[in-house]
Amino acid sequence: MIKKEITDVFFDLDHTLWDFEKNSALTFKKILVENNIAVELNDFLEVYVPTNHQFWKLYREDKITKEQLRYQRLKSVFDALKLVVSDERIHKLSEEYIQYLSSFNYLFPHSIEILSYLKSKYRLHIITNGFHKVQKEKLSNAGIDMYFDLVIDSEMAGVKKPNPKIFNLAINSAKVQANQAIMIGDSLEADILGAKNVGMHALHFNTHSEELHDICPIIDDLSEIKMFL
Repeated sequence: MIKKEITDVFFDLDHTLWDFEKNSALTFKKILVENNIAVELNDFLEVYVPTNHQFWKLYREDKITKEQLRYQRLKSVFDALKLVVSDERIHKLSEEYIQYLSSFNYLFPHSIEILSYLKSKYRLHIITNGFHKVQKEKLSNAGIDMYFDLVIDSEMAGVKKPNPKIFNLAINSAKVQANQAIMIGDSLEADILGAKNVGMHALHFNTHSEELHDICPIIDDLSEIKMFL
Protein backbone atom coordinates (compact mmCIF):
# COMPACT_ATOMS: atom_id res chain seq x y z
CA MET A 1 0.00 0.00 0.00
CA ILE A 2 1.34 3.45 -0.82
CA LYS A 3 -0.79 5.65 1.43
CA LYS A 4 -4.12 4.98 3.08
CA GLU A 5 -5.22 8.57 2.42
CA ILE A 6 -5.36 8.09 -1.38
CA THR A 7 -8.86 8.74 -2.74
CA ASP A 8 -8.15 9.67 -6.36
CA VAL A 9 -5.99 7.93 -8.98
CA PHE A 10 -4.88 9.88 -12.05
CA PHE A 11 -3.61 8.00 -15.12
CA ASP A 12 -1.72 9.11 -18.16
CA LEU A 13 -3.29 7.62 -21.31
CA ASP A 14 -0.75 7.09 -24.10
CA HIS A 15 2.04 4.60 -23.28
CA THR A 16 0.35 3.87 -19.93
CA LEU A 17 -3.09 2.37 -20.64
CA TRP A 18 -3.45 2.86 -24.40
CA ASP A 19 -0.65 1.08 -26.31
CA PHE A 20 0.43 4.04 -28.40
CA GLU A 21 3.33 2.40 -30.24
CA LYS A 22 1.31 -0.62 -31.33
CA ASN A 23 -1.71 1.42 -32.41
CA SER A 24 0.51 3.97 -34.15
CA ALA A 25 2.31 1.22 -36.07
CA LEU A 26 -1.01 -0.23 -37.27
CA THR A 27 -2.12 3.24 -38.37
CA PHE A 28 1.04 3.78 -40.41
CA LYS A 29 0.76 0.29 -41.89
CA LYS A 30 -2.61 1.36 -43.28
CA ILE A 31 -1.88 4.89 -44.49
CA LEU A 32 1.58 4.31 -45.95
CA VAL A 33 0.22 1.54 -48.17
CA GLU A 34 -2.90 3.47 -49.14
CA ASN A 35 -0.80 6.49 -50.11
CA ASN A 36 1.75 4.42 -52.03
CA ILE A 37 4.73 5.49 -49.92
CA ALA A 38 7.56 3.19 -50.98
CA VAL A 39 9.02 2.26 -47.60
CA GLU A 40 9.06 -0.85 -45.45
CA LEU A 41 7.03 -0.34 -42.29
CA ASN A 42 9.83 -1.47 -39.96
CA ASP A 43 12.33 0.85 -41.65
CA PHE A 44 9.91 3.73 -41.28
CA LEU A 45 9.12 3.01 -37.63
CA GLU A 46 12.79 2.61 -36.71
CA VAL A 47 13.27 6.28 -37.57
CA TYR A 48 9.80 7.56 -36.72
CA VAL A 49 9.51 6.34 -33.12
CA PRO A 50 12.54 8.22 -31.69
CA THR A 51 11.83 11.20 -33.96
CA ASN A 52 8.26 11.43 -32.67
CA HIS A 53 9.52 11.35 -29.07
CA GLN A 54 11.92 14.21 -29.84
CA PHE A 55 9.19 16.37 -31.40
CA TRP A 56 6.77 15.65 -28.55
CA LYS A 57 9.45 16.85 -26.12
CA LEU A 58 9.69 20.10 -28.11
CA TYR A 59 5.90 20.37 -28.05
CA ARG A 60 5.78 19.82 -24.26
CA GLU A 61 8.34 22.59 -23.90
CA ASP A 62 6.21 24.94 -26.07
CA LYS A 63 8.98 25.18 -28.66
CA ILE A 64 6.74 24.06 -31.53
CA THR A 65 3.01 24.19 -32.25
CA LYS A 66 0.63 21.28 -32.72
CA GLU A 67 0.68 21.88 -36.48
CA GLN A 68 4.50 21.93 -36.56
CA LEU A 69 4.62 18.72 -34.53
CA ARG A 70 2.34 16.89 -36.94
CA TYR A 71 4.17 18.08 -40.07
CA GLN A 72 7.79 18.14 -38.97
CA ARG A 73 7.91 14.66 -37.46
CA LEU A 74 6.90 13.16 -40.81
CA LYS A 75 9.05 15.51 -42.89
CA SER A 76 12.10 14.69 -40.76
CA VAL A 77 11.57 10.95 -41.14
CA PHE A 78 11.15 11.08 -44.92
CA ASP A 79 14.25 13.26 -45.20
CA ALA A 80 16.25 10.81 -43.04
CA LEU A 81 15.09 7.92 -45.23
CA LYS A 82 15.92 9.95 -48.36
CA LEU A 83 12.35 9.70 -49.58
CA VAL A 84 10.99 12.55 -51.68
CA VAL A 85 7.47 13.22 -50.44
CA SER A 86 5.67 16.44 -51.28
CA ASP A 87 4.35 18.77 -48.60
CA GLU A 88 0.85 18.10 -49.89
CA ARG A 89 1.24 14.37 -49.30
CA ILE A 90 2.82 14.93 -45.90
CA HIS A 91 -0.14 17.05 -44.82
CA LYS A 92 -2.51 14.40 -46.16
CA LEU A 93 -0.67 11.65 -44.26
CA SER A 94 -0.70 13.78 -41.12
CA GLU A 95 -4.46 14.25 -41.33
CA GLU A 96 -5.11 10.57 -42.05
CA TYR A 97 -2.86 9.52 -39.18
CA ILE A 98 -4.98 11.51 -36.73
CA GLN A 99 -8.17 10.32 -38.43
CA TYR A 100 -7.37 6.61 -38.12
CA LEU A 101 -5.19 6.46 -34.98
CA SER A 102 -8.05 6.13 -32.52
CA SER A 103 -9.66 3.35 -34.58
CA PHE A 104 -6.96 0.98 -33.31
CA ASN A 105 -7.49 0.23 -29.65
CA TYR A 106 -4.88 -2.07 -28.21
CA LEU A 107 -4.43 -1.53 -24.47
CA PHE A 108 -1.51 -2.61 -22.31
CA PRO A 109 -1.97 -6.03 -20.67
CA HIS A 110 -4.17 -5.96 -17.55
CA SER A 111 -5.55 -2.47 -18.27
CA ILE A 112 -9.21 -3.48 -17.94
CA GLU A 113 -8.45 -5.71 -14.98
CA ILE A 114 -6.66 -3.00 -13.02
CA LEU A 115 -9.20 -0.31 -13.88
CA SER A 116 -12.03 -2.55 -12.68
CA TYR A 117 -10.10 -3.32 -9.50
CA LEU A 118 -9.36 0.35 -8.77
CA LYS A 119 -12.80 1.67 -9.71
CA SER A 120 -14.40 0.00 -6.70
CA LYS A 121 -11.92 1.67 -4.35
CA TYR A 122 -11.00 5.07 -5.82
CA ARG A 123 -12.15 7.81 -8.16
CA LEU A 124 -10.24 7.51 -11.43
CA HIS A 125 -9.18 10.30 -13.79
CA ILE A 126 -6.95 10.99 -16.80
CA ILE A 127 -4.30 13.69 -17.23
CA THR A 128 -2.97 13.70 -20.79
CA ASN A 129 -0.88 15.86 -23.10
CA GLY A 130 -2.76 14.44 -26.06
CA PHE A 131 -5.25 16.40 -28.10
CA HIS A 132 -8.81 16.64 -26.77
CA LYS A 133 -10.76 15.15 -29.69
CA VAL A 134 -8.29 12.32 -30.32
CA GLN A 135 -7.99 11.32 -26.66
CA LYS A 136 -11.75 11.31 -26.21
CA GLU A 137 -12.09 8.98 -29.20
CA LYS A 138 -9.34 6.68 -27.90
CA LEU A 139 -11.06 6.30 -24.53
CA SER A 140 -14.46 5.71 -26.10
CA ASN A 141 -13.34 3.33 -28.85
CA ALA A 142 -11.21 1.32 -26.43
CA GLY A 143 -14.22 0.94 -24.14
CA ILE A 144 -12.61 2.46 -21.05
CA ASP A 145 -14.19 5.91 -20.92
CA MET A 146 -16.72 4.82 -18.30
CA TYR A 147 -13.99 4.23 -15.74
CA PHE A 148 -13.00 7.89 -15.50
CA ASP A 149 -14.72 10.77 -13.76
CA LEU A 150 -12.49 13.50 -15.24
CA VAL A 151 -10.33 13.74 -18.35
CA ILE A 152 -7.95 16.69 -18.16
CA ASP A 153 -5.99 17.38 -21.35
CA SER A 154 -3.35 19.93 -22.26
CA GLU A 155 -5.63 21.80 -24.68
CA MET A 156 -8.13 22.30 -21.86
CA ALA A 157 -5.42 23.36 -19.39
CA GLY A 158 -3.54 25.60 -21.81
CA VAL A 159 -0.28 23.99 -20.68
CA LYS A 160 1.31 20.55 -20.90
CA LYS A 161 2.71 18.17 -18.32
CA PRO A 162 5.02 18.63 -16.43
CA ASN A 163 3.72 22.20 -15.99
CA PRO A 164 2.18 22.37 -12.49
CA LYS A 165 -0.87 24.20 -13.83
CA ILE A 166 -2.29 21.07 -15.49
CA PHE A 167 -1.85 19.01 -12.32
CA ASN A 168 -3.38 21.75 -10.18
CA LEU A 169 -6.30 22.00 -12.59
CA ALA A 170 -6.79 18.25 -12.28
CA ILE A 171 -6.77 18.05 -8.50
CA ASN A 172 -8.87 21.21 -8.14
CA SER A 173 -11.42 19.86 -10.65
CA ALA A 174 -11.55 16.61 -8.70
CA LYS A 175 -11.88 18.58 -5.44
CA VAL A 176 -9.08 16.56 -3.87
CA GLN A 177 -5.94 17.51 -1.95
CA ALA A 178 -2.63 16.73 -3.68
CA ASN A 179 -1.57 14.33 -0.90
CA GLN A 180 -4.76 12.33 -1.46
CA ALA A 181 -3.98 11.82 -5.15
CA ILE A 182 -1.57 9.62 -7.06
CA MET A 183 -0.38 9.91 -10.67
CA ILE A 184 0.42 6.76 -12.67
CA GLY A 185 2.30 7.34 -15.91
CA ASP A 186 5.14 6.30 -18.19
CA SER A 187 7.18 9.51 -18.38
CA LEU A 188 9.56 10.32 -15.56
CA GLU A 189 9.74 13.94 -16.71
CA ALA A 190 6.12 14.67 -17.60
CA ASP A 191 4.14 12.42 -15.28
CA ILE A 192 6.27 11.57 -12.26
CA LEU A 193 8.25 14.75 -11.65
CA GLY A 194 5.27 16.86 -12.69
CA ALA A 195 3.03 15.18 -10.13
CA LYS A 196 5.61 15.14 -7.36
CA ASN A 197 6.27 18.85 -7.83
CA VAL A 198 2.69 19.68 -6.79
CA GLY A 199 2.68 17.27 -3.85
CA MET A 200 0.96 14.28 -5.45
CA HIS A 201 2.10 10.71 -4.98
CA ALA A 202 3.38 8.92 -8.08
CA LEU A 203 3.86 5.44 -9.53
CA HIS A 204 6.11 5.04 -12.56
CA PHE A 205 5.00 2.53 -15.19
CA ASN A 206 8.37 2.19 -16.87
CA THR A 207 7.33 1.28 -20.41
CA HIS A 208 10.39 2.97 -21.98
CA SER A 209 13.00 1.20 -19.82
CA GLU A 210 14.16 4.49 -18.36
CA GLU A 211 16.96 4.44 -15.77
CA LEU A 212 16.01 3.22 -12.32
CA HIS A 213 15.45 5.91 -9.69
CA ASP A 214 14.20 6.32 -6.15
CA ILE A 215 11.78 9.19 -6.81
CA CYS A 216 8.79 6.88 -6.51
CA PRO A 217 7.99 3.16 -6.86
CA ILE A 218 8.49 1.68 -10.35
CA ILE A 219 6.38 -1.04 -11.98
CA ASP A 220 6.84 -2.99 -15.20
CA ASP A 221 3.30 -4.36 -15.47
CA LEU A 222 -0.01 -2.71 -14.66
CA SER A 223 -1.03 -5.66 -12.48
CA GLU A 224 1.70 -4.59 -10.02
CA ILE A 225 -0.46 -1.58 -9.08
CA LYS A 226 -2.31 -3.94 -6.72
CA MET A 227 0.85 -4.09 -4.61
CA PHE A 228 0.51 -0.38 -3.85
CA LEU A 229 -3.21 0.46 -3.98
